[in-house]
Amino acid sequence: MSREAYHPNAYLSNIKNIRLGLQSRTRILNVLDKNSLDAKNIAEKTSMHYGVIIHHLRLLEAEGIVERKHSKPHIWVLTGLGQKRLVNSN
Repeated sequence: MSREAYHPNAYLSNIKNIRLGLQSRTRILNVLDKNSLDAKNIAEKTSMHYGVIIHHLRLLEAEGIVERKHSKPHIWVLTGLGQKRLVNSN
C-alpha cells in the first residue's frame, strides 16, 4: 500500500483534512518553501486555479502557517510556524 507524502504543514487543525485539500496545500507549500510569491504566480507554478490558491492560502493564514506581506498584490510568506520537514541524510 503506497502512501502519499504530504507537506507537514498541510494538515490543519480547524478543518477536516481531506485528500484533495492536503494535496493542494502540499503543492502550495512546496512552492512557498522555495520562494515567497503572490497568489497569481503560485497558481502558475502549481497549475491550479487562482480561486483554489486563495482559498487554501486563507486557510493556511488562519492557522498561522503563512502570512501576507506588502500591499496588493500580496506576497505570501511562510511564517516558520508548524511542523518542520524531516530530511533524510542518506
